[in-house]
Amino acid sequence: MPKLYVYFGLVVYFYANEHEPIHVHGEFQGQECKAEFVLKNGKVVRIIFCNITGRPPLTGVHLKDFKALVRVKANDIVKRWVDFFVLKKHNKPEIITRKLK
Repeated sequence: MPKLYVYFGLVVYFYANEHEPIHVHGEFQGQECKAEFVLKNGKVVRIIFCNITGRPPLTGVHLKDFKALVRVKANDIVKRWVDFFVLKKHNKPEIITRKLK
């Protein structure tokens, strides 16, 4: 499970056996949501946020933080997906210690 970001207890990651479309999971204390990326000509044109069947969804500030983080880091997430799943590069998680704007 490649961890991408840790943001005030919220963990954003891929599962190592992921599938397309490009997406990430966000988890905080057992609550989880997913963000799928819609690309056009290699650019993120839309992000779809969804709940995970069988898991309690992120709520409140944690859902807000997940959405903000994913929007700010969208291009980096796509790059990390390609690096990990296509180029087989190692991923180092980023620990974010300042609130996003």
